[in-house]
Amino acid sequence: MTLKDWLNNRWLMEHEPSRQEIADLLGVIDRDLADCRTPRLSADWKLTIAYNAAMRVATAALAVAGYRASRDAHHFRAIQTMALTMGVDAPTVAQLDAFRKKRNISDYERAGAVSDVEASEMISLAEKLRDQLVKWLETDHPEFLPAPS
Repeated sequence: MTLKDWLNNRWLMEHEPSRQEIADLLGVIDRDLADCRTPRLSADWKLTIAYNAAMRVATAALAVAGYRASRDAHHFRAIQTMALTMGVDAPTVAQLDAFRKKRNISDYERAGAVSDVEASEMISLAEKLRDQLVKWLETDHPEFLPAPS
């Protein structure tokens, strides 16, 4: 399935990205990656903040490709498109989707649902995805890299 197929199914909408938008998303990703390491945060919050960073990676990649996820199941859709945008492998997509489900439980149903190990794994995954996004931008879409300061 291609991103055009996703668009035809109305799972995506066309989007005109800008360099500033991607720079802003990278700023949010970096902020979240720093914030999830704040001492004394619960494992639930560490996972949630790191998950948010990973979601911004997916959002940025989708934007660069010219799309954004539709409102319905937008987290799920953005995660799944990472294979089609940045070439994220299936096991990594599945791992992030599992963390999406874990985050939903801790955010909406039950406190204390996340272990310290899971929070650390999510942080590592978010960092890996951020690095992959930057490499993808450098290689395939340098026009969207933030302007040098």
